[in-house]
Amino acid sequence: MAKPSRPAPKPSLRLLDPFKGVTSSTPPIWLMRQAGRYLPEYREVRAKAGGFLDLCYNPALAAEVTLQPIRRYGFDAAILFADILLVPDALGQGLRFAEGEGPLLDPITSASDLSRLQPSATRPKYALVAETVARLRQDLPKETALIGFCGAPWTVATYMVEGRGSKDHAAARFWAYRDREGFQKLIDILVETSIDYLGQQVKAGADVLQIFDTWAGVLPDDELDRWVVEPTKRIVEGIKASYPDVPIIGFPRGAGAAALWYVSETGVDGLGCDTTMPPYMMGETFQDEPVVVQGNLDPLLLVVGGDAMDERVDEILELMDGKRFIFNLGHGIVPQTPPENVARLVERVRGS
Repeated sequence: MAKPSRPAPKPSLRLLDPFKGVTSSTPPIWLMRQAGRYLPEYREVRAKAGGFLDLCYNPALAAEVTLQPIRRYGFDAAILFADILLVPDALGQGLRFAEGEGPLLDPITSASDLSRLQPSATRPKYALVAETVARLRQDLPKETALIGFCGAPWTVATYMVEGRGSKDHAAARFWAYRDREGFQKLIDILVETSIDYLGQQVKAGADVLQIFDTWAGVLPDDELDRWVVEPTKRIVEGIKASYPDVPIIGFPRGAGAAALWYVSETGVDGLGCDTTMPPYMMGETFQDEPVVVQGNLDPLLLVVGGDAMDERVDEILELMDGKRFIFNLGHGIVPQTPPENVARLVERVRGS
């Protein structure tokens, strides 16, 4: 069977160098949540769009906010502006964002509730996201890579079951313990629709993919294997079957000592490291592994800036010199980040 067609990759993308084994003392750099509320131009577009979901599903405006940090800072990659909860929204769960409360969904609390989800109905909303990707492919500078993404099944499931964000994700954990078969059905739905979702992003022009498993760290080792590692492995295999040359970065936040196991079992090409991973471990633990390491400056140091930020940046760069490395944060940029500190960070990483 013929593989799906996609736009030809751009000829020279620095972000792809580490995946080809090319190392540099000035690594590629992009930042999680690099498009967002810390930028005044983002706030202007957000106000024009209306609600947050209106912005995500408006290809012209979503492309615009994706491009804003590229114009300001010249990052080596743009990451598609979207949200990990667009998947349950496309499945028909019902998603809304309340001011001061974050995302709210109609909770899925048992296997009987799964009938509310409609995997066959996702295409119209996925198509809007794919249109955003296609616009970005056309409008990005030729040297800038485009990153598509999704939330990992476990992390997305925690929101779907709780109906909102949670400190301990107890509702999802209780269901996973009490009814493994029923919870597995939810995970299976998310695996299959995530493969479809990511595949559409690649077909529209994404160069790299990232799978965000923000709440991987709340699970013990045996549950981590079942609900984080295995579903991620299935997504990687599903994408690689059609797009074997597209690098996939996994971000199992909080995985800690299990990170090496996560890499070897899932087959990801890159590992996003959170702030709990010491830089010397990033440099030493994975030096013999065919994996790109990405991370891991504390986002709050980006708020503070100055010497404190510079010293940590220099430490990370020194320890990762000569490694297959992408500079990033250990989690996303926070809204109170001064834009000038981001500019200083980029200059520091690039030695300018």
